[in-house]
Amino acid sequence: MNQINNMDWPERVDMGRPDIGRLDLNLFRVFDTIYRERNLTRAAAILCLSQSAVSHAIGRLRTQLGDPLFVREGQGVLPTPLADRLWPDIQGALALLRQAVHRSQVFEPARDISQITLAMNDELEPSILPLLVRKLRELVPTLRIASVRLDRASLRADLAAGRLDCAIDIAQPVSADLCHTLLLQDEFVVVSSGSANTARPLDIQSYLAAQHVTVSSRRTGRAVEDLGLAKLGLERQVVMRCQHYEAACRVVAASDLLLTLPRRQAEAIHASVKNAILTLPVELPKMELHLYWHRQRETDPANHWLRKQVLAVMTPPRVL
Repeated sequence: MNQINNMDWPERVDMGRPDIGRLDLNLFRVFDTIYRERNLTRAAAILCLSQSAVSHAIGRLRTQLGDPLFVREGQGVLPTPLADRLWPDIQGALALLRQAVHRSQVFEPARDISQITLAMNDELEPSILPLLVRKLRELVPTLRIASVRLDRASLRADLAAGRLDCAIDIAQPVSADLCHTLLLQDEFVVVSSGSANTARPLDIQSYLAAQHVTVSSRRTGRAVEDLGLAKLGLERQVVMRCQHYEAACRVVAASDLLLTLPRRQAEAIHASVKNAILTLPVELPKMELHLYWHRQRETDPANHWLRKQVLAVMTPPRVL
């Protein structure tokens, strides 16, 4: 057996351990094609290269690896023992690269998403999370879902770093690198003890004369509904503050206090706490919930898919 291009390809070059950082990965594709075809002419045709370009490429790899890699045999070539040892790993590495490129072009949720992390306020979870979990796990049964507390101070950093995929929060001013879209609008209602049939009629005078419980994750400051009332020149008597709507509903059930909250939360809790849900006797702006994500994830297929599913659950389908 003779070597290919004896003058250009020395029989053995001892270069020591090759510097992988200097290797041209295209040379491995040439190596793989020659190994499979055992013929330079056919390999050149498959690679859309001239035969001299293929010879030059494999010559560069010979120099890097310090081995002839292929020797002539009749009209073709045969691999050296080192080439035989290298080929399975090179073939596997090239297959992984092709797979990575394919995955970047064809997104499959069941394959490409294993876990998502959403941030929302505690009081939103009972009315939103069950619907989202059911929808997402119908589509990806193995999906792991984490719902975590929303921290507005670190929201931008958490979304940018990928610690959060998306966040659900009331309408808030945000930086230019955060994207958001309206998720839903919800009217405020009033919850009082008793059933709708036995609850006392509620007009604006009785509403303002009553004592109220409010829900907020903050220790101090006005709730959204109080800000709305203040714009109308109205003020109610808030005598209790708590962190969760369900706790507030249970307080209302055992007292004469009133609770003002979005209808979605009131209806979600009504099944377990049979309070009366009454119309708010004053018109306030509807509460808006928005879906937030970082601008650098705008075109990410996984993030786009997640946003689409959240919107499909909460609102009629729309194009993001």
